[in-house]
Amino acid sequence: MKLTYIWVGLIMAGLALPSCEKYIGQVPDDRLTLEETFLNRGTAEQFLANAYTMLPRENTQRFVGNRNSGPWTGASDEAEYLWPWCESNAINVGAWDPTHHLAETFWENYYKGIRTATIFLENADKIVNGLPADPAQANQIKARLKAEARALRAIFYFYLMRIYGPVVILGDEIIPVDAPADVIRRPRSSIDECVEFITSELDKAAPDLQVTYSNDDYARITRGIAKAFKAQALFYAAGPLFNGNTDYADLKNKDGKQLIPQTYDPNKWKLAADAYKAFIDEFVPSKYDLYRKNDGNGNFSPFLSCRDVILDAWNKETILGRPDNDNARNYDVTPYHNGYAGEVKGAGGLGATQRIVDAFFMDNGRPIDDPASGYQETGFSQFQAPDDDQPREIYNQWINREPRFYVNITYNGRKWLNTNTGTVITLLYANANSGKYTSNDFCPTGYVVRKGAKLGHWNVGNSVIVLYRLANLYLDYVEALNEYDPTHPDILHYLNLVRERAGVPGYGQAGLDVPADQIAMREAIRRERQVELAFENVRYFDTRRWKIAEVTDNGPAIALNIEKGLPEFYEKVPFETRVFNKKHYLFPIPQKDISNNPLLVQNTGW
Repeated sequence: MKLTYIWVGLIMAGLALPSCEKYIGQVPDDRLTLEETFLNRGTAEQFLANAYTMLPRENTQRFVGNRNSGPWTGASDEAEYLWPWCESNAINVGAWDPTHHLAETFWENYYKGIRTATIFLENADKIVNGLPADPAQANQIKARLKAEARALRAIFYFYLMRIYGPVVILGDEIIPVDAPADVIRRPRSSIDECVEFITSELDKAAPDLQVTYSNDDYARITRGIAKAFKAQALFYAAGPLFNGNTDYADLKNKDGKQLIPQTYDPNKWKLAADAYKAFIDEFVPSKYDLYRKNDGNGNFSPFLSCRDVILDAWNKETILGRPDNDNARNYDVTPYHNGYAGEVKGAGGLGATQRIVDAFFMDNGRPIDDPASGYQETGFSQFQAPDDDQPREIYNQWINREPRFYVNITYNGRKWLNTNTGTVITLLYANANSGKYTSNDFCPTGYVVRKGAKLGHWNVGNSVIVLYRLANLYLDYVEALNEYDPTHPDILHYLNLVRERAGVPGYGQAGLDVPADQIAMREAIRRERQVELAFENVRYFDTRRWKIAEVTDNGPAIALNIEKGLPEFYEKVPFETRVFNKKHYLFPIPQKDISNNPLLVQNTGW
């Protein structure tokens, strides 16, 4: 069954849910409408598809508000959106509070998804029409559909926990729309209770989920997705934000219940690592594997592999993806290119920061601050990028970098990837074809994010947003291992698998030393995450999990001098002073929910 997102009108009128405590809307003949919907498999699956619509499309976050407002990439130390109406910009300067729609929208949408999934679970056994005549086959289909709903519900709770911390766990209860206030009002569950509910629900769902789908059903929840999210929930619970974080000593329910553990438990890292290893043992390489692509001559190409892992729909590395027909992100990463045809003319309004540019390794696998890296601070050289057909004069800081740098960054003088209308060179200094003062659309940092840019016309849909992929899982696994068993050989093995696919030497190879101890390995893993998962909405949550955002996301943010022409353009200057306080590690609970529910406590600092 194709996952077509169709609103079942009368049913969904009753699902309007501005918060998990307060329901609005009248539902005429609600019980009869449910009975009619769940009598037939087709309409029941349409109802389930409505729950799927609440899964995020995190490259644009259209449901948050404006079309390309982030917020995760633009609100991290990786990037900056040009336009002031982008929600990420409010986060970056601290101009938001519990009344802001950012605080409300995720809360509301995920609880809508939770309620939809719970209603499906309660009613799925009523399906009669459209099932096989064989009772065993019919029951198997219903069990699988219920498992999808159960897993979706757990995933929505994971996304809530990732943003807000401890949330309200409703379980299987569906609160009636006319319930009295004392029934609607619920306190927050502790972070450990949230994780226990998420992981137990995913364990319960996994046996009835399919391992794989094809064609129109690729987007369905699989057994691998359920087990990957179980591991992620345990992984988040093990990190410094939720594991012995004394900054939240006062985050307690009204009855004194502590919501975030105050004592560090190293065993939580083991639980996460074990869950990731179980996933690897069951699904790799039979179901999932690192994406590898050859060039036109049959040779392995790290550049094409790292570029097209995001572009090649439903490839073997994708664990969770969402269908996408929205071209906003592609417009943002296509430079303005004044004077050229519309096919290559976008906005270029998503800019990369100097911090992420400097994070990429050199082609010998060394960081730019390593004296043996070969990095040059000044001057220009003839250099041919991996997707160019000839050498061009390029600023020395950008030559001989690792393949992922060229996947992720469009710099001044770079050939644009779409050659349908001829060769286009992106120029990003003031008054140049994609620079400031040429139009209202320009790159705010002097580096346009390139990752995910489609190879043809920017206005081409029918793609996939990759929300979680195997390289991410490998890096999660080695981080968890390093925190509880830093001598484990899997750490180096899986870390080097990611580096090898990226075309850089692994640690212990080509003269690169293996990180000397747990602390050095921790930093190596963190840097690998930063570059491998750049602009994939991971960095925002990493800096918060690690409790380093007060450093990475606070103070002057640096980029190139877009106010100037050449050569002043190459100067590194602050483009914004960012604001990050301790309270910003978690989103605030929406103020209207706090006001309506006296049992619901606000996150610390808000």
